[in-house]
Amino acid sequence: MRIQPADMIDRLPTQFFATLVAKVNKVIAQGHDVINLGQGNPDLPTPPHIIEELQAQAAQPLHHKYPPFQGRVELKQAVAHWYKQEFDVDLDPEEEVAILFGSKTGLVEICQVLMNAGDVALVPDPGYPDYWSGVAVVNGRMVMMPLKAENDFLPDYSQLSQADLDRAKLMFLNYPNNPTAVNAPLEFYEETIRFARKHEIVVCHDFAYGAISYDGKKPVSFMQVPGAKEVGVEFYTLSKTYNMAGWRVGAMVGNRELVRLINLIQDHYFVSLFGAVQMAAAKAMTDSQQCVRDLVAVYESRRNALYSNLHRIGWQAPPSQGSFFAWLPVPSGFTSVEFSDLLLEKAHVVVAPGNGFGPTGEGYVRAALLSNEERLAEAVQRIERLGLFTKTK
Repeated sequence: MRIQPADMIDRLPTQFFATLVAKVNKVIAQGHDVINLGQGNPDLPTPPHIIEELQAQAAQPLHHKYPPFQGRVELKQAVAHWYKQEFDVDLDPEEEVAILFGSKTGLVEICQVLMNAGDVALVPDPGYPDYWSGVAVVNGRMVMMPLKAENDFLPDYSQLSQADLDRAKLMFLNYPNNPTAVNAPLEFYEETIRFARKHEIVVCHDFAYGAISYDGKKPVSFMQVPGAKEVGVEFYTLSKTYNMAGWRVGAMVGNRELVRLINLIQDHYFVSLFGAVQMAAAKAMTDSQQCVRDLVAVYESRRNALYSNLHRIGWQAPPSQGSFFAWLPVPSGFTSVEFSDLLLEKAHVVVAPGNGFGPTGEGYVRAALLSNEERLAEAVQRIERLGLFTKTK
């Protein structure tokens, strides 16, 4: 019997990181010591008090049954508590918080509950590739919003055509930004809310790196801007803040009708998260946040070490403002892929080519701060030996 996949399967974009991993594994199989700065998988363990809470909760028979379809009230209350504590945002736990299997799931689901075939989603370019996946699933159309250095890696709404705006249902934003590692100011979100109201476009703000910012500056949550709940939602994940990537816990907060729609579609997909995981996540968000401050200090120290070494060899770039990434210009004479392949093959250092995040990412590579300072310094030393940069005096 021949299996005929649905048309949707053919529309899905090529998994960018799967291709990168295959290249890396080939070099590792040859016996080389590879320094992998190409992926965004946190390298440090989940804090012990969160693990201990999971262990204790897993022994409770209550959690061996199906959890509530739309998540445990304790976790929804914890999300609301965290937003109030961190950003002075008031959320109704039942009406303005939806529990997600990691924020990635919600980013696909929001397309399913809002878009019909042919509808437009405004997508940052460069941006997180899984925005594309959600649009492909519903047979929508993407309109890229270029993020350029001359505009501080913020989209310029004036460059969008009226025809595209007439078809646009939603817009993805993401600050602190992956991959450009910049933060967005409050004024940008105020402009965004005016724009969204005018064109009736739902704003979907991906706040995955909302706890990771440097130089004493706190990122702005879209939810703390007046009018945000009227026009959109924010997606948050515990993956980065608490090194819980494998736990798959996230939330979508904001507009009540959008929360209702996400809950409705999730009722048809699954019966929420394992209750013990939810209770451990609640512990993470309501207990002391010293572990988060410690983690950010580690990343900031790594950032400083990386950029000081990069500048030493003559690779100039503005230091990251947030996230755990560095967005670095490719030296002249190379495409992003050519330069990434060269670093992998000759220096055994992995970076992600910028065009994997969208056409405007061409000319850059993304490196992650997910190795210790010694390995970051060694990576730069290996690159230095290739003789591609001119040392600064």
